[in-house]
Amino acid sequence: MRILYHLPLSPYARKVRLALAEKRLPFELRIERVWDRRAEFLALNPACTVPVLTEENGLAIADSNAICEYLDEAYPDTNLLGRTLAERAEVRRLVAWFDGKFAQEVTQNLLYEKQMKRAMGRGNPDASAIRAGYANLRPHLEYLGWLHETRAWLAGGQVSLADFAAAAHLSALDFIGDVDWSVNDAAKDWYARMKSRPNFRGLLADRVSGLTPPAHYTDLDF
Repeated sequence: MRILYHLPLSPYARKVRLALAEKRLPFELRIERVWDRRAEFLALNPACTVPVLTEENGLAIADSNAICEYLDEAYPDTNLLGRTLAERAEVRRLVAWFDGKFAQEVTQNLLYEKQMKRAMGRGNPDASAIRAGYANLRPHLEYLGWLHETRAWLAGGQVSLADFAAAAHLSALDFIGDVDWSVNDAAKDWYARMKSRPNFRGLLADRVSGLTPPAHYTDLDF
């Protein structure tokens, strides 16, 4: 059985889960407490980060982008990266935006500070970082809303890995109640479309010990 090592609130693992589900590839989820630095997991990924995907033939792939690129090449029937060079460039640009710029300016300041820092034994949350995360979220939601208003999906005419990258980060933040969807109606409408897709069901069913998501987290018409 294909196995995905993950943490429930890891945006990078969530992106891979969305890609696997969109391609209708069966897989087993295994939670990996990366801070424990298990020898067996280090053998799969010396960086000791999630996600890591292992195939039935023993192939192990680390890094969410490497995994998603592999999936799109190995299982091309459902294309997630675009058909033309221009489409693929734009998808990759937006994936880099959300996994890089958004992650650094928002996810790191909110999800990491509020949830991951203590779990990893790295001290208490930094209040100034959290304030920065909330402030940075607004322009990102406005940009996402603009993309949704000017395109069918974030990168163009079809749903793509760009949508999954954005939704992965925002769904993790939404789980801890940190997204003010009133900031931009278009961004909210886009996220409602994403939540309604069949590949999102696994994320909506997630539960994390000690955390209760807001009521709207699973509401498709929030």
